[in-house]
Amino acid sequence: MRKTNWLRGNSGFVSGYRFSDTACFSKSDAPLGAGPRRYTCSAASRALLLAALLCSCLGCSPRDFLTRRLAADLISASDAFKAPQMFMLRTGVVSNKDFSSPESMVLQRRGWIIGTGQKCPADVEPPPCWDVVPTPLGVDTIRPLISNALPNNGPMAIQVARRELLSISGISKAGNFADVEFTWRWVSINQVGAALYDSGVHYRSIVGFRGYDDGWRVVEQNVPSNQPLDEALRNAQPTAQ
Repeated sequence: MRKTNWLRGNSGFVSGYRFSDTACFSKSDAPLGAGPRRYTCSAASRALLLAALLCSCLGCSPRDFLTRRLAADLISASDAFKAPQMFMLRTGVVSNKDFSSPESMVLQRRGWIIGTGQKCPADVEPPPCWDVVPTPLGVDTIRPLISNALPNNGPMAIQVARRELLSISGISKAGNFADVEFTWRWVSINQVGAALYDSGVHYRSIVGFRGYDDGWRVVEQNVPSNQPLDEALRNAQPTAQ
């Protein structure tokens, strides 16, 4: 019996204890040498304490709650969002459609490429065709940026821009599924990217999320009723500023 009484007297758990009995302490308002000042916690403080204790007992993690901050972190960290934008520079004989494309016209206006009229090969159409070559200025600008080139004078891949997440516009949840709307833009990483992409243009996308036993994840592969991130980025529409 003495042992039982000793355990009750020294245990941190007391029968009949209520969360409403919890008190808060403030040492800053107490005189030097005096004990801590005691005041009663508000109902909101007790609710937060109760939620924290419940999460601690149930093994909750920050990923169990799909907040805007978590959604932004998961989108920004995904491979699809981090993938750089590639520009394929075509040289040699190209069709008039390729030579007059918006991207090609930008490079021509910058003085980076020029084209001379050529007879179209059998596998290139529609005529007329153009023999495209970089100018000396274009060589100095573009050559250091080339990631790789396909054989037989094929297109050259250039990394030109990366995505930047601007904001989370809203979250719509239904059980373990959610749609997250977000706004993003292109940020150039070199001179070619700055010429091709305007960072002032913002895009709006909607991506699916799913809740799992270890928390929420952004959908990066096809899942019924949810749009994967790469598709959301491809289907992005410019938004008004």
